[in-house]
Amino acid sequence: MREKLQRFMIGRYGVDAFGKFLLGSVVVLWVINLFASSRILYSWSLLLMIYAYFRMFSKNATKRYQENVKYLQFKNKLVSRFKTEKSQLKQRKTHHIYRCPTCRQKIRIPRGKGRICITCPKCKTEFTKVS
Repeated sequence: MREKLQRFMIGRYGVDAFGKFLLGSVVVLWVINLFASSRILYSWSLLLMIYAYFRMFSKNATKRYQENVKYLQFKNKLVSRFKTEKSQLKQRKTHHIYRCPTCRQKIRIPRGKGRICITCPKCKTEFTKVS
């Protein structure tokens, strides 16, 4: 049986990160549907599952690869945004984070230094702030 499945999957795309995300979304929608009992959630989960299996059994690997790359780019952008926000929240106690008025570059200044003149490292614009 295993050999038959292996022969069937030759030349097919298989599971990737986007496929795992789709199947995870299906499971989450099913769990929500257990409590909400909605036909709309059930139909969306069914459509997502069909699409995930379509991607797995597809022989058009280049198109599936491009879809996976777009998903990973979106995911990485979202994750990096949350990481920078988390980092800035940690630094709030010890530093001020200002933006340059001309080039919008973020500049980190230690707290408690009083009124200081800040020089932007990118465009060399000087502006005064209270730290």
